[in-house]
This record gives sequence, structure tokens and C-alpha cells, in this order.
Amino acid sequence: MSPLQELLADVPQVGQVRWIGVRPKAREVMLEVEAVEARREAGLTGDHSRPGPRNARQVTLIQWEHLAVVAGLLGRDAPMEPSELRRNIAVAGINLFSLKGRRFRIGQAILETTGWCQPCARLEERLGRGTFQAMRGHGGITARVIEGGIIRLEDAVSVETLETISDPQDNDARQGWRARLE
Repeated sequence: MSPLQELLADVPQVGQVRWIGVRPKAREVMLEVEAVEARREAGLTGDHSRPGPRNARQVTLIQWEHLAVVAGLLGRDAPMEPSELRRNIAVAGINLFSLKGRRFRIGQAILETTGWCQPCARLEERLGRGTFQAMRGHGGITARVIEGGIIRLEDAVSVETLETISDPQDNDARQGWRARLE
């Protein structure tokens, strides 16, 4: 393994859940919760996301530290509220981009990163001119639930090592992960 690959593979930080929210229906107000059930192939209980293994946006996560950055880019004095940015989970202490191509544990659940959570025009409509540009690069990640479980405020967020992936049916995906890390 090259030095760069070793650096990419090693994620020593452990994050922490700082905020959790769900939307019962699309375009509705986010409901802040202290705990939520993550369901395999279905997302978060109480959230409107469409269930199914092909839904790459079952869960959306944003970097807690980026809330102040986005607010600063919009000329605000106080950090943004996670509910304003319409993400399900705000995480502090671990760079969400280091979870690219990874499975990670939050509380009892295991999730898999599916992509970047890009800003949308609705944010611009709701929060004003410039929101779209302020969110670029700060929108967080999308994920799907691989192994269900309860996620609570202050739960740890950590990268799963390949050896602890518990789905015996997912051997093909494991082989793909190893290839990407080598």
C-alpha cells in the first residue's frame, strides 16, 4: 500500500452525533428527536425517504463544524440550525469526507456512504439568495442503512473495519472495498 493509500485508509477520529431530525413528509418542517431507529434498506423511522435498497439517500449527514462556515458565508453571526439545512444527522469531530467509500457505525447502526449531499434550489428558496453557493462543499454526505439499530444523540461515529462487516451476503461489496483501499 502506498503512503497516500495508508493515510486515506487510516481514520483515527471518532465523531459524535450532535443533532438528529426527521421529516414525516417531503417539504415539511424537520422534527428534532433524541433517538431514531435506522432500518436496513428503509432509512430512518419517521422520515419520508423512500425505502428500498436502491435509495442512495436513506440518511443525510452534515458536518457540525460546517454549520458556522455556511452561516459565515451567508453573513450570519450565529451558526445555522441543522434543521434549516434539512439533513437528518449532524456529526462533530470526524471529517465526513473521510467516510467516502466506507461503512461506518453510528450507535447500533451501520451505514454506508453513497455520495455527497449537494445543495438544492429549495434551500435557496427557503433561506435566501446565496444559500446554494454557501452550501457547496459543505452539504455533507448521503448514506444507506446496512445494519439497523438505534441512533441517539451523543452516539459515537466511527469507521467500520472491513473485518467487522457483518453481512455474509455482501462478499462482492467487501471485495470491491478492498480493491479501492489497496
